[in-house]
Amino acid sequence: MARPKHAPPSSTLFLLVRHGLTPTTGKILPGRAAGLHLAEAGQKQAEAAADRINALSRVDAVYSSPLERARETAAPIAKARGLKVHVDKGLLECDFGDWTGCELKKLIKLPEWHTVLRAPSTFRFPNGESFTEMQTRMVSTLDRLRAAHEGGVVVCVSHADTVKAAVSHAMGTHIDLFQRIVISPCSITAIAYSPGGPVVLTVNSTGGSLAELRPS
Repeated sequence: MARPKHAPPSSTLFLLVRHGLTPTTGKILPGRAAGLHLAEAGQKQAEAAADRINALSRVDAVYSSPLERARETAAPIAKARGLKVHVDKGLLECDFGDWTGCELKKLIKLPEWHTVLRAPSTFRFPNGESFTEMQTRMVSTLDRLRAAHEGGVVVCVSHADTVKAAVSHAMGTHIDLFQRIVISPCSITAIAYSPGGPVVLTVNSTGGSLAELRPS
């Protein structure tokens, strides 16, 4: 008697969205400080991202970092699909510790800044998190959400460094090189996870259709 054939498990598609522009984007390292909201331009970016994602045939869940700027970006995406935004601490920004709220123009003058750019795996923010810890947290979060939505399409609104860390892990690239990845405000990065491993479908997409996203 022939054994029944089982279809291979479907891949789970993650759409990783960086939050939209804030009044301090590119000026301040806000980190996990509360009270930072989207600028008007960021709100428009979030609406545009929602329109792009809404054109997909399905979206099963929308998750967001707890920070206001991420939740405000996730809101129109979820609303367009009639879904609820689920807040997940695993999607939080890196903990920048004592550097939280500092001006970037001052930080780039510090000798430690060269380590942040060229050897991030060796750096821990003073009284904060290391890049390696941040990457482990982000990847573990995606793995947990993948198990909860196997074969589905999941939107995760997070932050630039966390998305870069996820991309570098999916591509098998050492985190010391993750600063070479660009993740713009409200860009969409798509990674498909299957039992055979992740496939990066697009990185830092800021326009155009997402309908053809699939492994080649």
